[in-house]
Formats: sequence, C-alpha cells, structure tokens
Amino acid sequence: MGHHHHHGHDHHGHTHSHSHFEEARNGNKKGLLIAFFITAGIMVLEFFGGLFTNSLALLSDSGHMLSDASSLLLSLVAIGFAAKPASPHKTYGFYRFEILAALFNGVTLFVIAGFIVWEAYGRFVEPPTVASGSMMLIAFIGLIANVLSAWSLMHKGDVKHNVNLRSAYLHVLGDALGSVGAIVAGVLMFVFDWYVADPIISVLVALLILKSAWGIIHHSVHILMEGTPMTINQEEVKIALETIDGVINVHDLHIWTITSGLDSLSCHLLIEDGENSQEILQKAINLIQTSFHIEHTTIQIETSDIQHDTLKI
Repeated sequence: MGHHHHHGHDHHGHTHSHSHFEEARNGNKKGLLIAFFITAGIMVLEFFGGLFTNSLALLSDSGHMLSDASSLLLSLVAIGFAAKPASPHKTYGFYRFEILAALFNGVTLFVIAGFIVWEAYGRFVEPPTVASGSMMLIAFIGLIANVLSAWSLMHKGDVKHNVNLRSAYLHVLGDALGSVGAIVAGVLMFVFDWYVADPIISVLVALLILKSAWGIIHHSVHILMEGTPMTINQEEVKIALETIDGVINVHDLHIWTITSGLDSLSCHLLIEDGENSQEILQKAINLIQTSFHIEHTTIQIETSDIQHDTLKI
C-alpha cells in the first residue's frame, strides 16, 4: 500500500465520517440473517402445511413469507453489493442496488397478492374442507417465529432510518398479522365448520401484502427519481444556509438519497464580496452535518462577479 501513502490522511478522514453508517450496516446484516433463516423455515412449514391441511389461508401466509424471505435475501445481497468499492464507472459504488432490490421486491408482491385473490375467488364459490386443527397449530408456530424475527431486526438493526431494513421489518409484522388471521380462520372452521372463513382471511392477507408492496414501490421510486429524502425539508435547509453571516442567497440546492441512510447535498452559495469564502464553506459544511446529518456535501461558493446561466432545475 506504500504508493497510496501520499493521500493516506484524507482517506482516514473519509472512513471516519462513514463509521456510523458502516456500523449500522453490520448490525443490519446480523438482524437480517437471523430473520431470514427463521422466515425461510416457517415458509416451508406453512407451504407444506397448507397443502396438507388444504388451507388457502396458510398457503397465502406462506406466500407472504416467500415475499419476505426474498426481500430479506435481497436486503442481504444489497448490503453485500454496497460493500463493493466504487469504481470510475460507478462513482457511488453499488449502494443504489439496494433501492432497485426493494423496487423489484415490491413488484413481485403485487403478483403474489394477485394469485392469492384469484385462488380465493374459486374457494368462495365452493369452500373445500380444511383440517383446521393442524392448521391452527402450524399458524401458531408461524406467529411465534415472526415475533422472533421482528425482535431480532429491532434489536440488531436500524429499523428507523433504513428503508431496506424498515421494509423487511414491516414485512415481518405483516407476516405476524397473516399468522394471526390464519389462527382466527382455523378457530372459525374448527368451532363452526365455517369453511368460507379460509378464503376470506386469504384475501385479507393479500390486501396486507398489497399495502406493504405499495409503500415499498412508492419509496424506492421516490429515491430513484432523486426525490428529497423523506426526513428533510428542503426549505428549512435553504433558510438555515441563508442565516450564515456573509451569505446573500442559496441557489441550485439539491438534496437526494444515494441509499437508505446516505444522503447527498449540492448547492451554490452567493456570498458578499470580500468575505472569507473558506470560512463560510466550513460553517456551511458543519451546519449541514450537525442540523441535517448529511455528510456528503458539494458546495460551490460564488461572489458577485461569477456569471452562470439561470439553471433549469
């Protein structure tokens, strides 16, 4: 590594600023791994259990589990990809892969929900008999497993700030609801022989899947469209920067998300002639980092003699 020595210093500074980001990702990885193994196991159990007991509610819950296991797997793969270094072709590295993964995941959920509704429609017309006793038992095991997964994600990962992890967490919670639904259907069939409960609950699970799918699609498209991060108000950032002494105005201000938990900002600051531009720059960098937690900033400082065309965006 000798030949890299001349910029060793700034390299150190960079890893330092991202240490919090990386640390969060390691926790995320652990939580995701645990949740993935639990979910995959229960998915297999519910799938064969659904075939064995002839319960669509169990099958739909296992479909929900499949979507979750795949989303957990995608999240893991994405974290792996994100660890790949940036290259001259991909200067941001592979962080965006995470968002593409979430989008793909959201789309597959729509398909699964469609299948469930289609199958349920057939069952409304003539409800088949379901082995409700075994069904309740399997659903109950599923519920306990979901609660464990949710717990491991909460305690190991950063569910609050990472869209990837939050989508995984919401999936697991949705699963838990699906299992509760299957238990309720089991009870209704066991006590009242009311077999139409099975397709009814299945459709509810499908709606649950659609709701989480829509949230994920909406959020990932927002990020891919370079939307302002949900947690940040662009107007507030502008006002804050304009309060710095010597700054006349802020223009060409853009804030976007590279991947969950990693935001970027660029802007132009017009300052009064004769002010110390480096001092103002330092103040702006500190302000954005402390008030808005954005570490990746590019700020162009201009005085009155800089002329550039009015920017289209």
